[in-house]
Amino acid sequence: MRPMKQAIYSSRTADKFVVRLPDGMRERIADVARNHHRSMNSEIIARLEQSMLQEGALDEDLSLRLDSPDLSLHERELLQRFRQLSRRQQNALVALIAHDVEMAAEEA
Repeated sequence: MRPMKQAIYSSRTADKFVVRLPDGMRERIADVARNHHRSMNSEIIARLEQSMLQEGALDEDLSLRLDSPDLSLHERELLQRFRQLSRRQQNALVALIAHDVEMAAEEA
């Protein structure tokens, strides 16, 4: 059993940023977050990270994470193989996984 990951930051010390959402978006985010078993905040952070990853804006930061002791051998291998894919292939794979997760949530 892997030890529980410790929070990188606490909510008291984390940067805070107010975002004005268009009508209905808060509810849509809440629904998606619930389907992914995450808080709205975690869902928003995950999507921002993915978006920045796809643009290459987080590449430098992620190279540090590859050596993280929190990653299993399989996770490390998956991450290395994912990075070898073209951006188009990465986007397609992420979309496929997201679709699969949504389909599984609907079946549950």
